[in-house]
Amino acid sequence: MSEHTPHTIDYPGHTAEMAEQPHDEMRDYRGRDLLAGKKAFVTGGDSGIGRAVAVAFAKEGADVAIAYLEEDADAAHTAELVHAEGRACRTYRGDLADPELCRETVERVVSELGGLDIVVNNVAYQAPVDDFLELSPEQWRRTFAVNIDSFFHVTQAAVPHLAAGSAVINTGSVNGLRGNKSLIDYSATKGAVTALTYSLAQALLDRGIRVNCVAPGPVWTPLIPATMDREKVADFGKQAPYGRAAQPDEIAPSYVFFAAGLMSSYYSGEVLAPLGGETMPG
Repeated sequence: MSEHTPHTIDYPGHTAEMAEQPHDEMRDYRGRDLLAGKKAFVTGGDSGIGRAVAVAFAKEGADVAIAYLEEDADAAHTAELVHAEGRACRTYRGDLADPELCRETVERVVSELGGLDIVVNNVAYQAPVDDFLELSPEQWRRTFAVNIDSFFHVTQAAVPHLAAGSAVINTGSVNGLRGNKSLIDYSATKGAVTALTYSLAQALLDRGIRVNCVAPGPVWTPLIPATMDREKVADFGKQAPYGRAAQPDEIAPSYVFFAAGLMSSYYSGEVLAPLGGETMPG
């Protein structure tokens, strides 16, 4: 898909309202029990990358819990997809900008799933601005509360429950690697996600917990038409060498790679950046 129909939807964005449905159900993916018996928690798991990751994990044999803001129908559909693979799924509604909710949700996941082996910090908020002076302190604080503070609170609550061999996977962004003039606060949080990944990989090494990051380029998810104007939606992803945005199904296997010890036991503190053919220094 090289072009997107110019349309917008209300934030936070419901998949069913998108003029072009994303590919986020991993329909062609075939698991091979890489995560058999594992318990995974995916924040922002109701749609987009989070949904694709949840389904891929289920196809690899994991039980999955997802947290989401308010998109009940999307969350229910993700749960149906997980259940269709014969795996358990728990859904938790709420705003992870609240530190206490982060901690409470992790405790519920551990109790209701029967343990925890994989944490995917994926929840995100963005609101483009045309001028730096339009960026309000309230938006700045909101973006940081969701995009980086929740990663800290969720991970800190999860670590006491993670045994050696467990994995933490953070969702970063190409914008955290190079910046974006209309997504200044978002880019700053994603840069912080990269640094958090590097730091936690060192801090949790003695516990045997691997910490890695997936930092995609443009990905077609409900967040795009929910936060961008029609012109930006129409052009979304065209700047990539591939000439299009990624589909969530194309990104989720990166998370499987980092989650599965068989695939990535020697990887920690790594940033994997699926950018559609773009190359970057460093």
